[in-house]
Amino acid sequence: MTDKQEDLSGPGDYSELKKILPQDYISLLNPKETQLAIFAAKDYIEENLCKELNLIRVTVPLIVDKESGVNDMLDRDGSKTPIGFHISNDNDKNPINAQVVQAATKWKRMALKEFAIDPGEGLITDMRAIRKDELLDHDHSIYVDQWDWELAITEEQRNLKLLKVVVQKI
Repeated sequence: MTDKQEDLSGPGDYSELKKILPQDYISLLNPKETQLAIFAAKDYIEENLCKELNLIRVTVPLIVDKESGVNDMLDRDGSKTPIGFHISNDNDKNPINAQVVQAATKWKRMALKEFAIDPGEGLITDMRAIRKDELLDHDHSIYVDQWDWELAITEEQRNLKLLKVVVQKI
């Protein structure tokens, strides 16, 4: 196992944060206005990304069967494990060993197939997760809100030309 002080997701350097944020900062918006502004911005971006990239909105499950293979491992050394629990399901006749999803990477690619997304179409999602082994600092929380999208493309479209087209649309 690696030294967590050297882990890329490890403790941030708060001294750098202090250099960026002014000490006398006062928000122009109150907490309610801030929340309204955040959701207005997210709605605007999501609506226009969907229009420009031909995306549909889908929901990532919060919980998956451990055996599904959908849950991403967040590290190579096995130190960041998902939250798991047993669901007895009908008095243990059909039990499920469940896990809280940690990331949407694998799930998005499986969803492209599940929702019959054709090349040139895609999906956008706003996944929520809990990562119990995260090292907490100004950049990391155990609560994750992963806003992400995935575009279905053909093998021939996997090139710099298409990437530039997509970036221009964004």
